[in-house]
Amino acid sequence: MKYTSLIAATGSGSAGGGTASHNRGGQYFRRRAIPVNPSTAQQEAVRSLFATCQAAWSNTLTGAQRSAWDTYALNTPVIDTLGNSVNAGGKGMYTRGNVPRLQASLTRIDAGPTTFGLPAMTNPAVTTLVASTGILTFTYTNTDPWAIAVGGALLVFISRPQPLAVNGFKGPFRFAGRILGAATPPTSPGTVTSPFTYAATQRGFVRFISVDSIGRLSGQAIFPATAT
Repeated sequence: MKYTSLIAATGSGSAGGGTASHNRGGQYFRRRAIPVNPSTAQQEAVRSLFATCQAAWSNTLTGAQRSAWDTYALNTPVIDTLGNSVNAGGKGMYTRGNVPRLQASLTRIDAGPTTFGLPAMTNPAVTTLVASTGILTFTYTNTDPWAIAVGGALLVFISRPQPLAVNGFKGPFRFAGRILGAATPPTSPGTVTSPFTYAATQRGFVRFISVDSIGRLSGQAIFPATAT
């Protein structure tokens, strides 16, 4: 459990039989529940990618490469679940940047980035989600770091169908597709096909992240999309 005061005014995580979290209404505490692990094929595939990156960190990367990732992490703080700026560590940043790359069938990058900070990503905008075809159309900015070099990409993830009454969604998301960067940047709009079947008026949530050509991962952007 994490907390930021002696009375845990802000907390996230579990300790003992209690769980702390927060939503739009503020901080709350509840009885800890142990989730059922369905061990789906998609979950196992992602876990395998984490294991691949952890093994590569220990057995493939050179000492100089690990040191470069440590330096990058030290100079590139990330925001934790409490909104605090933290050092994720070299291994954490290596895994953070490479698991999405492997999920999108991109080449793993072992050399630590020498440009510090997270790459900028202008928020894409969802335009349509067609129920009959599952095609999601969105616009993006092709001058962002991911778009202007080979090895960068915009990655698109989508949720299972949700009722229209659902206004917020944290996950899980499933990988739906990618837009590849290039020396001649791709042209907006982009399309991917949802791995889920939608009916008209069902709502989906779309998660965008980007990876640049030197292994950095951007922040995320999540938007609702109503199927038509």
